[in-house]
Order: sequence, then C-alpha cells, then structure tokens
Amino acid sequence: MSVEVTMNEVTKELLKEVSDYKGEFKGAFNIREDGQCVGRQNSENIKIESKEDGSGIEVHIAPDTQGERVYIPACITRSKVSDLVYNDFFVGDGADVIIIAGCGIHTDNEGEAKHNGIHRFFLGKGSHVLYQEKHLGKGRRLDAFRRIDPVTDAVLSEDSCLEMDTVQLGGVDSTVRKTTAKLEKGARLLVRERIMTDGEDRAETDFYVEMNGEDSAVDLVSRSVAKGDSYQEFKSVIVGNEKCKGHSECDAILVGNGRVKALPALEAANLDAELVHEAAIGKIAGEQIIKLKTLGLTEEEAEEKIISGFLK
Repeated sequence: MSVEVTMNEVTKELLKEVSDYKGEFKGAFNIREDGQCVGRQNSENIKIESKEDGSGIEVHIAPDTQGERVYIPACITRSKVSDLVYNDFFVGDGADVIIIAGCGIHTDNEGEAKHNGIHRFFLGKGSHVLYQEKHLGKGRRLDAFRRIDPVTDAVLSEDSCLEMDTVQLGGVDSTVRKTTAKLEKGARLLVRERIMTDGEDRAETDFYVEMNGEDSAVDLVSRSVAKGDSYQEFKSVIVGNEKCKGHSECDAILVGNGRVKALPALEAANLDAELVHEAAIGKIAGEQIIKLKTLGLTEEEAEEKIISGFLK
C-alpha cells in the first residue's frame, strides 16, 4: 500500500541533506513531518505498518531480502514541536539491507523543537543491516532551541551483524544518544559515530553492550570535535559474558573553549573475553596547520580541512 507524499518545501530541503533525497525514494519509506506521517510506501519484501496505538511504526523485512533500502526520515520544520516516535524493525533470517534514518530540524522562531526517535532492532540469524543516521539543525539560532535524543536498542541473533554509521555535524543545541545491544553467538556490532558541536551545544553519547554469545564481537569508534564553548560526553560500557572480542575508541579534538569527557568502561565475566578501550583528547597539532599553510591555505582554512578529514 502506498500513501501520497504531501510535504512542505522545508522538509524536502532537509531530506536532501539527511537522507540523500533526490525528488523521490526508491524502495520502502516512511516520512514524518512535524510529528505526522506525510508519505509511506512498501516494497515487495519490506512492509511498514503503523502501531495499533499510533505511537510509531513496525518495519517487517522478509527473510533473505537482498540489497533493498528502507527510508524512515523525520523532519521538524518549526518551533514548539515535540515529536516522540517508537519504531520497531524485524529483520528476517539471512536478509541484507540498508536502513536510512535521518532527522532534520529547521527553526526560525523562538521556542524548542524536539525529536526523540526510539528504535528497536531485532535481527534474525545470519542477517546484516547497515543503519545510517544523520542529524542536522538549520535556521536562525537566536531564541530557538533544537533537541534530538535518539535511542537505539538492538538484539542480534546468531551470526547477525549490525553496522551503525551515525553523524551529527552541527546545528543541534542538545543531544543525548543512547545505544544498548545484546549479542548472541557469532553476532557483530560495528559502530562509527561522528559528532561536531559549537557555541553552547551539548552532546552526550551513552553505549551499553552485552556480548552473551560465544565469538560475538563489538567495535565502537567515536570521533568528535568540540568547538566554541560546547561540551561533549562519551560513555561506553562493554560487557563480555562469553568468549568474545570488544573494542571501544574515543578520539576528540578541542577547538577554542570546547570540553570533552570520555568515560570508557569494560567488564569481563569470562576468561576468554578480550576487551580493549582507547581514549584520546587533544588539539590540532601545530605542524599540521603549518604544513597546510605552506600549500596556500589560511589558518582557518587549514583547520577546517583537518577537521573535515578527521570526521570522514
């Protein structure tokens, strides 16, 4: 079943940046605008249904589905909107798909605009999901407050794999990003997080992962830049309850008066649990700036070049 897409121009512009929208989505999609569904389409193997209580959607991906994409962007185009949605994803055994979940907030007036997407993933045996999430704030910032608080909860069955590629590179005043996961035998969780804050922005990341199955593995990598007077906090807890491998890495660059706190933690409950964490916080090396300036860049251009490469 398809629903006609009727969205405003601000939403269309936001979609181009958070979900690579090019006038249409090919495949299954569900588009939210200011707390309401404005368009939905299913594919042969991916079905999107509203929850009975109206609080969100259920996405059902058939077993052995290969190469398909499902888009679930959410956009807020004005202040004084608070959007809370619960989305569940049921991924069949052997499926291999891409889920794209961008969120954009555009405000020009005073007041708070808030989106909170609570996503639960249930991956079947041998399935693979690439989950891409990009957050963006736009518009005038005077007297406006943009808040995005995503929650991700994942259950990975035997030999399944969830790759999370999450990006937030500006315009969001406050964000608290919480991710929890439980891994069964042979399951893998790979996370790549990139965050940039500026001004008075505040960003918190909170990971909690349990490896409950033999030969399960997790690799969490967070790269961030804190500019202006912004503050970031990175927390991660990796628990190894079986023979497993876990790695957590937090790399942060400070610019101006930016502040970063890193709190990685490991908990091993099995002799064969191999757990490692790394954390590094510092400023841009002066020799990097000098090298780029010899190539004709100004100091500001050199700084931006280095930051761009760091956050790729």
